[in-house]
Amino acid sequence: MNPMKTALLAAAAALSFSAQAADDTIKVGVLHSLSGTLAISEVTLKDTVLMLIEEQNKKGGILGKKLEAVVVDPASNWPLFAEKASELIDKNKVSVVFGCWTSVSRKSVLPVFEKSNSLLFYPVQYEGEESSKNVIYTGAAPNQQAIPAVDYLMKDLGVKRWVLEGTDYVYPRTTNKILEAYLKAKGVAASDILVNYTPFGFSDWTSEVSKIKAFGSAGKKTAVVSTINGDANVPFYKELGNQKISAEDIPVIAFSVGEEELSGIDTKPLVGHLAAWNYFESVKAPANTAFIKAWKSYIKNDKRTTNDPMEATYIGFNLWVKAVEKAKTTDTAKVIDALPGLEVPNLTGGTAKLLPNHHITKPVYIGEIKEDGQFETVWQTKGTVPGDAWSDFLDGSKDLESDWVTLKCGNYNTKAKKCSN
Repeated sequence: MNPMKTALLAAAAALSFSAQAADDTIKVGVLHSLSGTLAISEVTLKDTVLMLIEEQNKKGGILGKKLEAVVVDPASNWPLFAEKASELIDKNKVSVVFGCWTSVSRKSVLPVFEKSNSLLFYPVQYEGEESSKNVIYTGAAPNQQAIPAVDYLMKDLGVKRWVLEGTDYVYPRTTNKILEAYLKAKGVAASDILVNYTPFGFSDWTSEVSKIKAFGSAGKKTAVVSTINGDANVPFYKELGNQKISAEDIPVIAFSVGEEELSGIDTKPLVGHLAAWNYFESVKAPANTAFIKAWKSYIKNDKRTTNDPMEATYIGFNLWVKAVEKAKTTDTAKVIDALPGLEVPNLTGGTAKLLPNHHITKPVYIGEIKEDGQFETVWQTKGTVPGDAWSDFLDGSKDLESDWVTLKCGNYNTKAKKCSN
């Protein structure tokens, strides 16, 4: 046989074998920062996805195929998120991606997923004001975290003055815009609202905490609503302790501080400060007990905690598995069509339902920080709250509706009867 022809046949056979090998697994993309300022929060979510993949493979995988994780490190670098998302989709041919933490990272990758018609599960609380066909939002929208938190402070603790303290990017700014509008609608004067932002990784909190202390000395009950993100939380809470700001004096309620972040600091000075989430590790439920046991066994470190974004990842992963099984394919368009209306267990004893707006139903919990870095639930909703993609308190949003089932639109204007997508 002609040597050239032999070489060509061998190459063709190798390509065929490679394609067949690739078809033997379903690739799952993991897009979380493993380095940089957000690694403190995101590494755990990478580990969570890997654990869920391992557990699913023990059950036989999906559609008779094993799952294969493809992990990349966008390194807390927002433009790099888009580059790594493209790598996962175009080079690695993943069927789905679980990833992102900050809203700026999500917005960085959004055009990539929409252009390629790929699917992202986003597991972190965010500011709302978005609904993409290609994103499933399993974290809390503002009406599932920020608004209930403010209501609790106002009604149960009698708070009259408000410090909105955040990291300088889209999630805190948009969330605080919603909260300012909400507080003013409740009769709070502009002079009783202080808004402040600091950069990612901010560490010298002395003067900022002094301002909070001064603002709280006006004779009205004052609270801090914190949208500080990433490792800046560690020196912030340490400085609260240094300046002896107790929860009785000026309670802080956080939206981005969970068990994982608290595990790295001395929590004794922080006892009584608060966090609003949709899950706490301390919630007593059989599903949660089983998940914690599985996590400890997988991670082989009893000091590693569970937290809210882990539960959101768990919910998202199980929704995707259920949708693939329903669609009998990993084809993105068919999986997206199969998702709305599906229900899976959450970890607190209830169920999470995926709504037509690509958000889910969630309970809301408010917890006090305890000395051991866990939370004691002090308030919770009676049932679940449906996630609202568009705020009812912003002029540009209150007339918008998201519905990817009937209206096939992420921002349908109910007054103009028109989709703006």
